[in-house]
Amino acid sequence: MTEQLPPVLWMRNVDRWYGDGSSAVPALTDISLDIAPSQFTAIMGPSGSGKSTLLNIAAGLDNPSKGQVWLAGQPFHELSDDRRTQLRRDHIGFIFQAFNLVPTLTAGENILLPFDLAGRTPSIEDRERIDYLTQVLGLKDRITHRPAELSGGQQQRVAIARALAVRPHLVIADEPTGNLDTRTSREVLALLRSAAQEYHQTILMVTHDPVAASYADRILVVADGRIAGDYPAMPATEIARLMVNLEVGAA
Repeated sequence: MTEQLPPVLWMRNVDRWYGDGSSAVPALTDISLDIAPSQFTAIMGPSGSGKSTLLNIAAGLDNPSKGQVWLAGQPFHELSDDRRTQLRRDHIGFIFQAFNLVPTLTAGENILLPFDLAGRTPSIEDRERIDYLTQVLGLKDRITHRPAELSGGQQQRVAIARALAVRPHLVIADEPTGNLDTRTSREVLALLRSAAQEYHQTILMVTHDPVAASYADRILVVADGRIAGDYPAMPATEIARLMVNLEVGAA
Protein backbone atom coordinates (compact mmCIF):
# COMPACT_ATOMS: atom_id res chain seq x y z
CA MET A 1 0.00 0.00 0.00
CA THR A 2 1.34 3.47 -0.93
CA GLU A 3 2.07 5.65 2.08
CA GLN A 4 -0.25 8.67 2.29
CA LEU A 5 1.89 11.77 2.65
CA PRO A 6 0.57 14.73 4.66
CA PRO A 7 -0.67 17.78 2.74
CA VAL A 8 1.88 20.46 1.85
CA LEU A 9 -0.78 23.11 2.50
CA TRP A 10 -3.69 22.66 4.88
CA MET A 11 -6.48 25.17 5.55
CA ARG A 12 -9.39 24.83 7.95
CA ASN A 13 -12.40 27.16 8.29
CA VAL A 14 -10.51 30.17 6.99
CA ASP A 15 -12.33 33.51 6.86
CA ARG A 16 -10.85 36.77 5.67
CA TRP A 17 -12.65 40.05 6.01
CA TYR A 18 -11.55 43.66 5.73
CA GLY A 19 -12.79 46.34 8.12
CA ASP A 20 -14.63 45.91 11.40
CA GLY A 21 -18.14 45.50 12.67
CA SER A 22 -21.05 46.21 10.38
CA SER A 23 -18.74 47.74 7.75
CA ALA A 24 -16.61 44.58 7.44
CA VAL A 25 -16.31 43.27 3.87
CA PRO A 26 -15.93 39.47 3.53
CA ALA A 27 -13.33 38.24 1.03
CA LEU A 28 -13.21 34.54 2.02
CA THR A 29 -15.73 32.49 3.99
CA ASP A 30 -15.17 29.08 5.60
CA ILE A 31 -12.39 27.87 3.29
CA SER A 32 -11.16 24.35 4.07
CA LEU A 33 -8.84 22.49 1.70
CA ASP A 34 -5.84 20.18 1.50
CA ILE A 35 -3.15 20.56 -1.18
CA ALA A 36 -1.35 17.24 -1.61
CA PRO A 37 2.36 16.85 -2.41
CA SER A 38 3.22 16.81 -6.13
CA GLN A 39 -0.24 18.08 -7.03
CA PHE A 40 -0.79 20.77 -9.68
CA THR A 41 -3.90 22.72 -8.64
CA ALA A 42 -5.53 25.49 -10.66
CA ILE A 43 -7.71 28.06 -8.89
CA MET A 44 -10.37 29.69 -11.06
CA GLY A 45 -13.30 32.01 -10.56
CA PRO A 46 -14.83 35.33 -11.62
CA SER A 47 -13.11 38.64 -10.90
CA GLY A 48 -13.55 39.59 -7.25
CA SER A 49 -14.32 36.01 -6.24
CA GLY A 50 -11.47 35.80 -3.70
CA LYS A 51 -8.87 33.90 -5.75
CA SER A 52 -6.01 36.32 -5.06
CA THR A 53 -6.90 36.59 -1.36
CA LEU A 54 -6.83 32.81 -1.12
CA LEU A 55 -3.44 32.71 -2.83
CA ASN A 56 -2.01 35.43 -0.55
CA ILE A 57 -3.16 33.59 2.57
CA ALA A 58 -1.73 30.31 1.25
CA ALA A 59 1.60 32.10 0.72
CA GLY A 60 1.58 33.73 4.15
CA LEU A 61 1.46 37.19 2.59
CA ASP A 62 -1.86 37.89 4.30
CA ASN A 63 -3.34 36.69 7.58
CA PRO A 64 -6.69 34.94 7.93
CA SER A 65 -9.19 36.79 10.10
CA LYS A 66 -10.22 33.37 11.42
CA GLY A 67 -9.15 29.77 10.92
CA GLN A 68 -5.91 27.83 10.49
CA VAL A 69 -3.29 27.66 7.73
CA TRP A 70 -0.52 25.07 7.88
CA LEU A 71 2.44 24.89 5.48
CA ALA A 72 4.96 22.04 5.52
CA GLY A 73 3.70 21.03 8.96
CA GLN A 74 4.08 24.54 10.40
CA PRO A 75 1.19 26.71 11.69
CA PHE A 76 1.52 29.68 9.33
CA HIS A 77 -1.28 31.53 11.16
CA GLU A 78 0.58 31.46 14.49
CA LEU A 79 4.12 32.36 13.38
CA SER A 80 5.95 35.62 13.93
CA ASP A 81 6.73 37.75 10.88
CA ASP A 82 10.39 36.67 10.95
CA ARG A 83 9.56 32.96 11.20
CA ARG A 84 6.95 33.29 8.47
CA THR A 85 9.47 34.99 6.20
CA GLN A 86 11.93 32.15 6.79
CA LEU A 87 9.25 29.53 6.09
CA ARG A 88 8.36 31.24 2.80
CA ARG A 89 12.02 31.47 1.82
CA ASP A 90 12.66 27.80 2.56
CA HIS A 91 9.47 26.27 1.18
CA ILE A 92 7.76 28.55 -1.37
CA GLY A 93 8.63 29.74 -4.86
CA PHE A 94 6.68 32.71 -6.22
CA ILE A 95 5.63 33.49 -9.78
CA PHE A 96 3.69 36.75 -9.98
CA GLN A 97 2.79 38.94 -12.95
CA ALA A 98 4.81 41.79 -11.41
CA PHE A 99 8.00 39.68 -11.86
CA ASN A 100 9.69 41.23 -8.76
CA LEU A 101 13.13 40.98 -10.33
CA VAL A 102 16.00 42.97 -8.81
CA PRO A 103 16.81 45.63 -11.46
CA THR A 104 20.54 45.83 -10.65
CA LEU A 105 21.09 42.07 -11.04
CA THR A 106 21.45 40.14 -14.27
CA ALA A 107 18.96 37.44 -15.23
CA GLY A 108 21.38 34.78 -14.02
CA GLU A 109 21.94 36.57 -10.71
CA ASN A 110 18.17 36.93 -10.22
CA ILE A 111 17.73 33.20 -10.74
CA LEU A 112 20.42 32.50 -8.12
CA LEU A 113 18.95 35.02 -5.64
CA PRO A 114 17.01 32.45 -3.54
CA PHE A 115 20.25 30.53 -2.96
CA ASP A 116 22.00 33.74 -1.89
CA LEU A 117 19.18 34.67 0.49
CA ALA A 118 19.29 31.18 2.01
CA GLY A 119 23.05 31.45 2.41
CA ARG A 120 23.85 28.33 0.43
CA THR A 121 25.89 27.57 -2.66
CA PRO A 122 24.08 25.78 -5.51
CA SER A 123 25.09 22.13 -5.77
CA ILE A 124 26.05 20.42 -9.04
CA GLU A 125 22.48 19.10 -9.20
CA ASP A 126 21.16 22.64 -8.66
CA ARG A 127 23.36 23.96 -11.47
CA GLU A 128 22.13 21.24 -13.80
CA ARG A 129 18.55 22.13 -12.90
CA ILE A 130 19.20 25.83 -13.61
CA ASP A 131 20.84 25.01 -16.95
CA TYR A 132 17.81 22.91 -17.86
CA LEU A 133 15.38 25.67 -16.90
CA THR A 134 17.23 28.40 -18.79
CA GLN A 135 17.42 26.16 -21.84
CA VAL A 136 13.72 25.25 -21.80
CA LEU A 137 12.69 28.85 -21.13
CA GLY A 138 14.87 30.25 -23.91
CA LEU A 139 17.08 32.30 -21.59
CA LYS A 140 20.52 30.96 -22.49
CA ASP A 141 21.49 34.09 -24.44
CA ARG A 142 19.88 36.46 -21.91
CA ILE A 143 21.62 35.36 -18.72
CA THR A 144 23.90 38.42 -18.56
CA HIS A 145 21.12 40.91 -19.33
CA ARG A 146 19.46 43.02 -16.63
CA PRO A 147 15.64 43.21 -16.38
CA ALA A 148 15.48 46.58 -18.20
CA GLU A 149 17.13 44.90 -21.19
CA LEU A 150 14.51 42.12 -21.32
CA SER A 151 10.97 42.05 -22.69
CA GLY A 152 8.05 41.45 -20.34
CA GLY A 153 7.85 37.84 -21.47
CA GLN A 154 11.56 37.31 -20.87
CA GLN A 155 11.31 38.84 -17.40
CA GLN A 156 8.45 36.46 -16.60
CA ARG A 157 10.57 33.52 -17.72
CA VAL A 158 13.39 34.64 -15.42
CA ALA A 159 10.89 34.83 -12.54
CA ILE A 160 9.68 31.31 -13.35
CA ALA A 161 13.23 29.94 -13.48
CA ARG A 162 13.99 31.62 -10.14
CA ALA A 163 10.88 30.10 -8.53
CA LEU A 164 11.61 26.56 -9.73
CA ALA A 165 15.41 26.55 -9.34
CA VAL A 166 15.50 25.81 -5.60
CA ARG A 167 12.81 23.11 -5.90
CA PRO A 168 10.51 24.55 -3.21
CA HIS A 169 7.81 22.40 -1.66
CA LEU A 170 5.13 24.78 -2.96
CA VAL A 171 5.12 27.01 -6.04
CA ILE A 172 2.60 29.87 -5.89
CA ALA A 173 1.77 31.14 -9.38
CA ASP A 174 -0.60 34.07 -10.06
CA GLU A 175 -1.50 34.15 -13.78
CA PRO A 176 2.02 32.94 -14.70
CA THR A 177 1.37 32.99 -18.45
CA GLY A 178 -0.45 36.34 -18.56
CA ASN A 179 2.44 38.17 -20.25
CA LEU A 180 3.61 35.38 -22.53
CA ASP A 181 2.87 34.49 -26.14
CA THR A 182 0.92 31.31 -26.85
CA ARG A 183 3.92 29.10 -27.62
CA THR A 184 5.90 30.18 -24.54
CA SER A 185 2.77 29.90 -22.38
CA ARG A 186 2.36 26.26 -23.35
CA GLU A 187 6.06 25.58 -22.70
CA VAL A 188 5.79 27.17 -19.25
CA LEU A 189 2.64 25.20 -18.39
CA ALA A 190 4.29 21.97 -19.52
CA LEU A 191 7.27 22.88 -17.33
CA LEU A 192 5.02 23.43 -14.31
CA ARG A 193 3.33 20.08 -14.93
CA SER A 194 6.74 18.43 -15.24
CA ALA A 195 7.83 20.10 -11.97
CA ALA A 196 4.90 18.39 -10.25
CA GLN A 197 5.14 15.00 -11.95
CA GLU A 198 8.90 14.54 -12.19
CA TYR A 199 10.32 16.75 -9.43
CA HIS A 200 7.47 16.35 -6.93
CA GLN A 201 6.92 20.08 -6.52
CA THR A 202 3.44 21.21 -5.54
CA ILE A 203 1.92 23.89 -7.78
CA LEU A 204 -0.91 26.25 -6.78
CA MET A 205 -1.86 28.45 -9.73
CA VAL A 206 -4.49 31.14 -10.15
CA THR A 207 -5.60 31.50 -13.76
CA HIS A 208 -8.57 32.70 -15.80
CA ASP A 209 -7.43 30.68 -18.84
CA PRO A 210 -9.20 27.31 -19.35
CA VAL A 211 -6.26 26.08 -21.47
CA ALA A 212 -3.83 26.84 -18.64
CA ALA A 213 -6.12 25.15 -16.12
CA SER A 214 -6.31 22.05 -18.32
CA TYR A 215 -2.65 21.33 -17.46
CA ALA A 216 -3.57 20.92 -13.78
CA ASP A 217 -4.44 17.74 -11.87
CA ARG A 218 -7.16 19.51 -9.92
CA ILE A 219 -9.36 22.56 -10.47
CA LEU A 220 -10.76 24.59 -7.57
CA VAL A 221 -13.48 27.07 -8.44
CA VAL A 222 -13.94 30.04 -6.11
CA ALA A 223 -17.10 32.17 -6.14
CA ASP A 224 -18.20 34.83 -3.64
CA GLY A 225 -15.32 33.93 -1.34
CA ARG A 226 -16.23 30.25 -1.08
CA ILE A 227 -15.09 27.01 -2.73
CA ALA A 228 -17.85 26.52 -5.30
CA GLY A 229 -16.39 23.42 -6.93
CA ASP A 230 -13.52 20.93 -6.69
CA TYR A 231 -12.87 18.99 -9.90
CA PRO A 232 -10.30 16.52 -11.27
CA ALA A 233 -8.37 17.24 -14.46
CA MET A 234 -10.56 18.02 -17.45
CA PRO A 235 -10.16 19.35 -21.01
CA ALA A 236 -10.10 23.10 -21.67
CA THR A 237 -13.48 22.97 -23.43
CA GLU A 238 -15.15 21.49 -20.35
CA ILE A 239 -13.45 24.02 -18.07
CA ALA A 240 -14.63 26.87 -20.30
CA ARG A 241 -18.19 25.53 -20.20
CA LEU A 242 -18.00 25.23 -16.41
CA MET A 243 -16.87 28.83 -16.03
CA VAL A 244 -19.55 30.15 -18.43
CA ASN A 245 -22.22 28.31 -16.47
CA LEU A 246 -20.88 29.80 -13.23
CA GLU A 247 -21.00 33.32 -14.68
CA VAL A 248 -24.52 32.78 -16.05
CA GLY A 249 -25.70 31.39 -12.75
CA ALA A 250 -24.36 34.43 -10.90
CA ALA A 251 -26.03 36.88 -13.30
